[in-house]
Amino acid sequence: MKIVRKENPKELGTAAGKAAAQLIREAINEKGVANIILATGTSQFETLRQLLEEDIDWSKVNVFHLDEYIDLPVTHPASFRKYLKERFVAKVDSLGSITLINGEGDPEEEVKRISEIITNHPIDVAMVGIGENGHLAFNDPPANFDTEQPYLVVDLDGPCRMQQFNEGWFKNFEDVPTQAISMSIRQIMKSKHIICSVPDQRKAQAVKDCLEKDVTNLHPASILQEHSNCSIYLDNESASLLENQTFSN
Repeated sequence: MKIVRKENPKELGTAAGKAAAQLIREAINEKGVANIILATGTSQFETLRQLLEEDIDWSKVNVFHLDEYIDLPVTHPASFRKYLKERFVAKVDSLGSITLINGEGDPEEEVKRISEIITNHPIDVAMVGIGENGHLAFNDPPANFDTEQPYLVVDLDGPCRMQQFNEGWFKNFEDVPTQAISMSIRQIMKSKHIICSVPDQRKAQAVKDCLEKDVTNLHPASILQEHSNCSIYLDNESASLLENQTFSN
């Protein structure tokens, strides 16, 4: 695990986006195609912005995403499908493919559908974040570290739902869904490379818990300590509580 510290969210996102782009290009050069995972949410704005500025042949890239709420229309501002369609798909030419999670139908059937697809697309680069409660994707504590199922239906805890409300995605806390479809911990960890972008002071405690404490499903993103090709991108605020880390530039 490598930890990169930058001054602010923009510099963090620029560095993370450039690193991800290079890994994507290497995968394309090596095997003619790249399979990637995109994260969503406010923490990914700058990383995604930089990624879109990079020279990448998107026609050779297959995209998956981490999670989606159950029973939330794609027209809702908080929909991650809407996020990706507007912030990514609409801005690239001839994308190879994108597998979006549809949480509006039968969740178990959707889990089966997307799990079958990703099983046939070994992931080269996963772009992820860390939640305020330490979650990885929507795997809230205590996260399931054991299931081999690529996607699963999960319950969202209070702190997770409060984060979504405080970020401005919902008008009321009560409007935040209580369930979602999420990529599993083990599926994320199967990625060849992981780029984790975590800006802001509100993430500082989760960063400390997940990077300096023991690996435990009570701090789900702590599992990233065990990935051999994971780079964590922090800014001064999100790194402010760390005590025992060596940073890269």
